[in-house]
Amino acid sequence: MRDRAGPRVKLDAAIDAFLSHLAVERGLSQATIEAYGRDLAALAATLGEVDVVRIDPAALRTHIARLAARGLAGSTRARSLSAISRLLAWLRAERVLTHDPLADLDRPKHSRKIPQVLSAEEAVALVRAPDESDVGLRDRAILELLYAAGLRVSEATSLRLADLQLASRSLTVFGKGRRQRLALVGEPAVHALEHYLAEVRPRWVRDAEVAEVFVTARGAGMTRQAVWYRLRAYGLALGIAHKLTPHVLRHSFATHLLEGGADLRIVQEMLGHADIGTTEIYTHVSQKRLHELVNARHPRGDAHPGPAKRDGIVSRSS
Repeated sequence: MRDRAGPRVKLDAAIDAFLSHLAVERGLSQATIEAYGRDLAALAATLGEVDVVRIDPAALRTHIARLAARGLAGSTRARSLSAISRLLAWLRAERVLTHDPLADLDRPKHSRKIPQVLSAEEAVALVRAPDESDVGLRDRAILELLYAAGLRVSEATSLRLADLQLASRSLTVFGKGRRQRLALVGEPAVHALEHYLAEVRPRWVRDAEVAEVFVTARGAGMTRQAVWYRLRAYGLALGIAHKLTPHVLRHSFATHLLEGGADLRIVQEMLGHADIGTTEIYTHVSQKRLHELVNARHPRGDAHPGPAKRDGIVSRSS
């Protein structure tokens, strides 16, 4: 990547090398690398076959303006700019760049969306929705685990038998960047897992080399899409109006822990967040729901009818 006479690296080549760095040295997931690739490919489409040393604030403003012209939200543009920022930081670390073209650039403003969550009653109804068939027992185990441990769906589908320590009600989970953490689960999730592992999985798995916990009836590991499909079907059957995804269960797990009095740092550890700022969004969820409760129940809340009136005069008790 370096040239003693002066770096002359084309943007496309720099992007390819950066994505390889993310995969090989950082160990990021394929989905994350693909997301970086999409954002950086859009940059290359705007700037063309340019040497990276010629990327300047004006060129980046042109790119951001094109993203805005496409009607992309501020959060999407900010995410794209974050990908560009990481690429440029890596190029500086590689000494291909000596300056930061983003230093004087105004970043798109965006507000973080409050995640969608289920009520505790909805979450319990959802995990109890599967029937007692083989497929139902497997699905019950998956749903219990997603809600009990707050796993990402990719963490659940990649979970292996060797990662289970059910006697101590714990799991070894490998999250983003292959970061390892210990996830604790309650008795209902342990019971559902043990039932599925004892009664269903042995009949489905014919190849001893299949290590995944959750498999299909053909004995192959489940995909993220298959879990999403099954979850969505149960949600629709229950009439849950939320846009239901596996991540909604993860959001619900975190929110319900905080509402129950859990410390924010503990929730950060359980979710596997590298930055506590990512976890703090759930405090806003709890505050929002508290405001809704006050508005609905408190005598001075928005939805409360207020003191009764008599003949146009507010009646008061002495």
